[in-house]
Amino acid sequence: MHPIDSGRIVRSYTQRIQAPPESVFPLLCPVREAEWLAGWSDGLEMVHSDSGLAEEGCVFRTRMAGRPETIWMITRHDPASRVVEFFRVTTTLVAARLRIGVDAEGEGASSVHITYAFTPLSPRGRAFLQENHSEEAFRRDMAWWEDSMNHWLRSGETLPAPSR
Repeated sequence: MHPIDSGRIVRSYTQRIQAPPESVFPLLCPVREAEWLAGWSDGLEMVHSDSGLAEEGCVFRTRMAGRPETIWMITRHDPASRVVEFFRVTTTLVAARLRIGVDAEGEGASSVHITYAFTPLSPRGRAFLQENHSEEAFRRDMAWWEDSMNHWLRSGETLPAPSR
C-alpha cells in the first residue's frame, strides 16, 4: 500500500467568544446560524432533521451566491462534550470534514476550536481550494464568524456582511 497524496489541506482556528459554552454550543446549528451570521439563511435548505435543529444525521444544503452547491451532514453532535462534526461535499470539487469543539475560557467566555480538513476531488478541486480556502481566506472567514457571533451575543443583532 502506498500513501495517496490528494492535496488535502487542514486549517485550524480558535475563536474567542464572549459567552459561556452553554450559550455558544447551541448556535453551532445550521438553523440557529441564520440568527447570527448575515446571509447564511439565504442559501440554506434543510433536507433532514428529526428535531428541526442540529443533531447527528441532520442533512442540509447550501447554495451561496457565487459558490457551488454543498451538501452537509452532521456526523457527530455531542452537547455534553460540546463537540459537533460535519462532513460536506461540494460535488466534483471538495470533500471536507469540519470539527468544532467549545471549551470554557475564564469567567463567562468560550474558546471555539475549529478544524477543517479539505480534500480536493479533482484538479478543479485543487484550484478551488487554492482560490477559496487559502490560509488568508480561511482566517478572514473565521474572524468574520467570530465577530458576527460576538456581536449577536452582545446586541441581539446581525452584523452586516463585509463587502468583498
